[in-house]
Amino acid sequence: MPTVQANGIDIYYEVVGEGEPLVLIPYLAADQACYAFQVAEYAKHFTCFTVDPRGAGLSSKPEGTYTTELFADDVAAFLQAAGVGRAHVAGLSLGAATAMWLAAKHPERVASLSLHSAWDRSDAFLRVVVEGWRVMAQALDSVTDMVIQGIFPWCFTPELYAARPEYIDSLAAFVRGRPMPPVDAFLRQSQAVLSHDARDVLGAIQAPTLITFGQHDMVTSTRFAGPLTAAIPGAEMVVFENCSHAPIYEDVEGFNQRTLAFLRKHSG
Repeated sequence: MPTVQANGIDIYYEVVGEGEPLVLIPYLAADQACYAFQVAEYAKHFTCFTVDPRGAGLSSKPEGTYTTELFADDVAAFLQAAGVGRAHVAGLSLGAATAMWLAAKHPERVASLSLHSAWDRSDAFLRVVVEGWRVMAQALDSVTDMVIQGIFPWCFTPELYAARPEYIDSLAAFVRGRPMPPVDAFLRQSQAVLSHDARDVLGAIQAPTLITFGQHDMVTSTRFAGPLTAAIPGAEMVVFENCSHAPIYEDVEGFNQRTLAFLRKHSG
């Protein structure tokens, strides 16, 4: 089980595949296995590094204030410690917020940038939703139960719940089988979501950038498309129809096809 010391913490990661390095940054409360459906395809073309962020999985969960900028510094230090000079970088939700800070602060590290279900700064609606998750996690005293009962309905469409209940159940079983963070670590991670504001640094991003949204996402809806595409030079945008916040699970084939095409276009 590979772990490196980076930015003062232990960062757990896994690596699979061959080709140029691709770093995948997880979303809120998730560990590196959250991209299992993508790595299966990406690893045919790239060396995939999946990392456990600060506060999640098997990485350190120190006290203190977490920010998306701090998460980005963690990933930059991870790349240094792992001997990866430059990599393609992708993330969904909190992973995307982290990735945009990484590309802005450490442009020499980022060959291409894939921002999925991303946002430039947390607005009132997003904060209300996340505050609700924080209340639920504390009331249930379980991040696992909160994710399944509280976050899942924001990630998937009603149509998916109706048409494929067994698939929702399998995703819930997957969550129950992962090393989920304790409530206090989740509160620190989610504070980084609440405080996220990258507006002042987005213009510093130099890497080719893909921005994607789910058509029916409410948390990070296409209300953020304008600010992101206006601020990041040359950014491309894709909207996945019939998906909510997590197209990586709701349209695995379509998501992998579109995102892999972007990655391969900017490799070599």
